[in-house]
Amino acid sequence: MDDHSAGFVARVCMVVVLLGALVPASRAHAQTLTTLFDFYCGASCDDGIDPIGSLLQATDGDLYGTTYSGGGIYSAGVNDGGSVFEITPGGQFTALFDFCIQYGCGDANRPNGALIQATNGQLYGTTGEGGAYGGGTIFTMTQRGALRTLYDFCELSTSPCLPTAGLTQASNGNLYGTSGRGGAYGGGTVFEMTPDGTLTTLYSFCAQSGCPDGKIPYAGLVQATDGNLYGTTSIGGAYNGGTVFKITLDGTLTTLHAFCAQSGCPDGSYPIAALIQEPGGDLYGTTYQGGANPRTGTVFKITRSGTFSTLHSFCVQSECPDGAAPAGLVRTADGALYGTTMVGGAHGRGTIFKITTSGTLTTLYSFCAQSGCPDGFSPSNTLMQATNGDLYGTTADGGAHRGGTVFQFSVGLGPFVETLPASGAVGTTVIILGTDLTGVSSVTFNGTAAAFSADSATAISATVPAGASTGTIVVTTPSGTLSSNVPFRVMQ
Repeated sequence: MDDHSAGFVARVCMVVVLLGALVPASRAHAQTLTTLFDFYCGASCDDGIDPIGSLLQATDGDLYGTTYSGGGIYSAGVNDGGSVFEITPGGQFTALFDFCIQYGCGDANRPNGALIQATNGQLYGTTGEGGAYGGGTIFTMTQRGALRTLYDFCELSTSPCLPTAGLTQASNGNLYGTSGRGGAYGGGTVFEMTPDGTLTTLYSFCAQSGCPDGKIPYAGLVQATDGNLYGTTSIGGAYNGGTVFKITLDGTLTTLHAFCAQSGCPDGSYPIAALIQEPGGDLYGTTYQGGANPRTGTVFKITRSGTFSTLHSFCVQSECPDGAAPAGLVRTADGALYGTTMVGGAHGRGTIFKITTSGTLTTLYSFCAQSGCPDGFSPSNTLMQATNGDLYGTTADGGAHRGGTVFQFSVGLGPFVETLPASGAVGTTVIILGTDLTGVSSVTFNGTAAAFSADSATAISATVPAGASTGTIVVTTPSGTLSSNVPFRVMQ
């Protein structure tokens, strides 16, 4: 593979777009996949097509996502710049906003990263193209669809440029992200932005000859329990296969691992999905290529100090029944990791898999199970577990109208609660999301009772109580207790 330079990002995006209603899946644990919505590019493509970003569950209980292409009609013609949509867990779809691909449209186009909901209740996202300088934007949006551009990338030759991932809100309240190009050396950046739009470049990649720090960070960041941010670069590093890095909130970067350290790249190469952290502290991720079977990808584990191990290399048998080219991972409330592959599987069009933290992988579903692929194919993003226990995701292609799909995948997991944010000091107000929170009688933080108020059936507000320690949040409802999917971290 060549240096990729400016065309790398476009080619990776095109891979997931060009590869290529109840459908039964494997019955080991009664898994079922249900197509909730089929995107359609008819006369106007007004609902969008090519949904390649992950879904978000917001405080109203609904799911929010983006499409890379399509959208509604402006007076000057078809608006093919992508869209933002809302869909209920039951499948009721609403198009919220259409981006404009035409010259001069200040709202930009091509949203290809996941949305996040910040603690102020607003949604935040990025676009990969357009805006005032043609290099993409950061935008904020209400859950009703009112959008405002906060930052335009590529203003100067040294500015961050071409973001390809969503943002992360850290414990200090600021938003952090990556850009695939730009910065002082042209290799991309890590940046910090306040919720109102003031942006600071924290680090510019490829600071030395040969780029030992890596370049072109394609994925977003995760804040670990030590307070630092962790991420990957898609290429560069000591062996030009990409890197895993740690960066402090003030911009001190440490390279933890350089991929493709040996001939054939058994440790994988070209990581393009965000890392996740297990409660025990270790980080998990995927590579798009490499592994024991070249060009098919891996699942890996890395400690915060940099000890690296490959958990699984895809395509272990003829025709890749376990899939190939994995997207990102999600940790579910039962402690397992779930993910998707973009290709491979029983029908060659991608899979859903489960993998333990020790590396035992089980293929749960192979897409394109019927003629015409009504269930969609090429799932190119990280799954999301909603508070009802089910997994939700999208396919970039296929479905009844060949524009991609939104799907629900049930593996028999029960409901839970999660917090926004996932950490906070004593006295901090946090939002607790759930499926049926009507009539809550108590909230505890690792056993310590907390004051709370009911906001809606899907969200309550609680204050981190004095004496609380890091651990599970338990919410008592008339129908039983709900526990948080990850420990809430009490900051000192």
